[in-house]
Amino acid sequence: MKILYAIQGTGNGHISRARDIIPHLQNYGELDLLISGTQADVSLTQPVHYKLHGFSFVFGKNGGVDHWKTFKIMNLRQLFKDIKQLPLENYDLIINDFEPITAWASKLRKLPVVGLSHQSAFLSDKSPRPDHNFPHWEELVLKHYAPVKETVAFHFDRYDSFINTPVIRKEIRALEPINNGHYTVYLPAHDDVKLVEHLKQVKGVKWDVFSKHTKKNYTVENVEVLPVNNQLFNYSLAGCEGLLTGGGFEGPAEALFLGKKVLSVPMSNQWEQQCNAEALRLMGVPVIHKIDDLFAAKVKHWVEEGRRVIVDYPDETEQIIERLMKKYTPAVAY
Repeated sequence: MKILYAIQGTGNGHISRARDIIPHLQNYGELDLLISGTQADVSLTQPVHYKLHGFSFVFGKNGGVDHWKTFKIMNLRQLFKDIKQLPLENYDLIINDFEPITAWASKLRKLPVVGLSHQSAFLSDKSPRPDHNFPHWEELVLKHYAPVKETVAFHFDRYDSFINTPVIRKEIRALEPINNGHYTVYLPAHDDVKLVEHLKQVKGVKWDVFSKHTKKNYTVENVEVLPVNNQLFNYSLAGCEGLLTGGGFEGPAEALFLGKKVLSVPMSNQWEQQCNAEALRLMGVPVIHKIDDLFAAKVKHWVEEGRRVIVDYPDETEQIIERLMKKYTPAVAY
C-alpha cells in the first residue's frame, strides 16, 4: 500500500504532531511525506518527498498576521500548478493535516482524502466558538482552506464522536516536569521588544520569551529573550510555573499535560485561534484578547492567582492510526 501524508508547514504544531504519527503510518505500507508552507521553526527527521511553497500566512509583530509579507510570499501560479501536477493517483490512501494542495487536488479529481488534523474538529458544531460576533466568512475560510469530508480530529476535549484528545509528542511525555518558578512565553505574532516592556513590569519572576523575531539571545532585567529552539523550549516548559502563549493548539495542550498553568492571548482576527481560546476559557484557562496598557496588571494577577487546569490526555496515537487504517483502507489483516 502507498500512503501520502500531507502536512501543513505554517506554524510548528502540525509538524510536531506528525513526528509522532509518521512511525505508526509506516507500519501500514510505503509512506511518502509532503509539506507545504513556509513558517515552521521545526522539521521532520524523516525524508520529505514533496516540499511545496503552499499557501502560508506570515506572523506579524502586533498580534496578528502580517498581510503585506503574506502577500509578498504568495505564489498563486505555483499553487495552481502544484494542485494540477501532484501525482495523487499513485497513492492508495491520502491523509491530510490541513494541507491545501493535496486537499484541493483530491477534491477536483474526486479522489478520497482523510483529514487528520485539529482544524477538522471545526466540522462539528459541538466544537466551541467565541461568543462575540465573527464574520461568517471566517469559518468558511477555515472549512474550505483544505476541504475534506472524512476526518479524524483532535481538540482539547472529545466534543464529538470523531474528535480525539491531543497527540502529545513522545519527547514531551518523556519530560520530568518540575517547577523552577520561571514563566515560559511563546507569542509568535508579537514583537519581543514590546513584550519585554510589558513583562519586565511583572517583578519577582523570570520570563523566558521565545521569539520568531530575534536571531540572538538578550536579557532585559528579569526577561530573557531567545530565538525559537525546540529543545530549549521543551526544557523551559518542563521547568516553568506557567506558559503564556497564543491561541494555538499543541502548545497549550502540552503545557496542560505537563501540569502547568496557562494564559492564552489569541491572535487578533484569526478565527481558529479565537475558537481555541474559547475552548480554553470554558476549561478554566484565562484569556486576554489584546496587549494594551492593562496587560502587565492582568499578567501579574495570573502569576499571583492563576491555577492549573487538570486534563487527561492518554497516549492513544497508535490506536487512532489503527482505527483510521481499518476504516479507510480495503480489508487487510493488520
